[in-house]
Amino acid sequence: MKQLTKAEEQVMQILWEINKGFVNDLLDKFPNPKPAYNTVSTIIRILVKKGFVDYKAYGKTHEYFPIIEKNQYRSFYLKSMITGYFGGSFERLVSFFAKDNDLDINEMEELLKNVQNDINEQNDE
Repeated sequence: MKQLTKAEEQVMQILWEINKGFVNDLLDKFPNPKPAYNTVSTIIRILVKKGFVDYKAYGKTHEYFPIIEKNQYRSFYLKSMITGYFGGSFERLVSFFAKDNDLDINEMEELLKNVQNDINEQNDE
């Protein structure tokens, strides 16, 4: 899987939200100022080539839908970020966010409790 550009990710976020749609459906979801129709159409074609999106053709019109789930991409992106910025260490990531956000002892304990609960749930599956 490849990492998405900011523009590609913005289009994917909309597709994940609406599940399927035509270019005009996507444009309707963009905030103002909206990008040009051709810009969104080009980004969609790139996403098709990258294997993130597929389509159903109705003559010359195409209805697009995601074939990569949001959770799949989120997992890939987070793993890439942890590897690239934190040497693959989840502990370094948590430590960075704790320091960067000035978490107090209670917030850190709550974070650790939530992580432990998630671990326990995974072990029970």
